[in-house]
Amino acid sequence: MTLLLTRSDLETLLVPEACLDALRRGFRTADGGPAARRVIAKLPGQGTATALIPGLVEDIPAYTVKVNAKFPGSRPALRGVVCLHDLGTGELLAQLDSATVTAWRTGLAAALGTHALARPDAGEVAVIGAGAQAELVLRGLAELREIGGLTVCDLDAGRAADFAGRHGDRLGVPAAVAADPREAVRDAGIVVMATWARRPILHAADVARGTHITSLGADEPGKAELGADLLEGARVVVDDVPLAVEMGVLAGAGLDVKHAAGTLHDLLRGQVPGRVKGDEVTVYAPVGLPWQDLALSWTAYRAALDAGAGVRFDFLA
Repeated sequence: MTLLLTRSDLETLLVPEACLDALRRGFRTADGGPAARRVIAKLPGQGTATALIPGLVEDIPAYTVKVNAKFPGSRPALRGVVCLHDLGTGELLAQLDSATVTAWRTGLAAALGTHALARPDAGEVAVIGAGAQAELVLRGLAELREIGGLTVCDLDAGRAADFAGRHGDRLGVPAAVAADPREAVRDAGIVVMATWARRPILHAADVARGTHITSLGADEPGKAELGADLLEGARVVVDDVPLAVEMGVLAGAGLDVKHAAGTLHDLLRGQVPGRVKGDEVTVYAPVGLPWQDLALSWTAYRAALDAGAGVRFDFLA
């Protein structure tokens, strides 16, 4: 039998603490696997389709295959499915809403990278792009450090105000809206970017020394959130160096492997240092790796079995 887990199922089952633990373990052990692949195809119009095949993590007896369709003008903008298979038999254990899995794994993995690279005393957070991924970064970051204030900037002023109000109330901190990204980041120690931008939003002159920036938008060819001048002067950590050069933050800025200080896998294993100087600008800019979908999907699947959640069905019936 296959377990169907919808967005509402997943939002009920998943909790940041358990997901952060699963992702932290994955970063320390998973290397993506020699067969892991990321395939992106441009669709007619504004859409793209992405397949991540397969997701593998040591000690998890399953693998995932994920297929997404991205349409920036739609709500939700991301639609698709994650298939969770038994590693020994190939049995389809579960199908999960990929938009929810992607938001949770991307946001919480980004929270780990943000916490690892930001100054220990950094608590003022600026969010540029008030969507689902930024939502999960904030939820994860609040589990890892104290947040002292929030400023939000989005092309949709109403969405920015709603995001600021909800998270300001939840965290019990002052929350404001900024009309311009440069205004939003002026006093921030931590900047979280999750946009559809295809031209750089921030340049070196826009951010203060000592700022940390997590950039989630440059996850496929043609997308860019940070200018080359900012990246050249920053300590840049990614989740996969070849992917960063091929389609991620370095590709968007026309930079190469020498501009990457290492990966979050390396950092969490103590193989490369994180922030070296208090006044340096640091950047964490992931593309997203297949094993992260498995870490979240397996966590959700086990929680669903314990709770008796989801709908069971049989493809072979």
